[in-house]
Amino acid sequence: MTSDSVMLPPAVLVAVERLATTLAGAEPIAAYRQAKKRLETDPDAGELLERFQSVQADLRVRQARGTITQADVTRLRTLQRAVQSNQLIIEYAEAQQAAMAYLPEVNQEISQLLGIDFASLAGPASC
Repeated sequence: MTSDSVMLPPAVLVAVERLATTLAGAEPIAAYRQAKKRLETDPDAGELLERFQSVQADLRVRQARGTITQADVTRLRTLQRAVQSNQLIIEYAEAQQAAMAYLPEVNQEISQLLGIDFASLAGPASC
């Protein structure tokens, strides 16, 4: 934000703070944050996920160049199976999906209360 930015009225700031607190405590969001923390603090799961993402990115480059080998594909599939069978990664992915499914419901509630399409004004969201 710049010093030229618009100042929100105190009542709006209070409402935003309440919304943020309520969202943080909502079960899908809290479960996502906990799953993310467990994933981030487990060195094995984190390293596995990083390795998979790195190999996946490398394969995209090789595919664009037309230089993928069967060994490359086999390596990616092996890592993919390991990722898909890692319990922490599974829990994180499920929690992320639940949180992302919850947020449109929140947007819809806010839109109904305000009488406008809040989601289109809020911009893109990510988890």
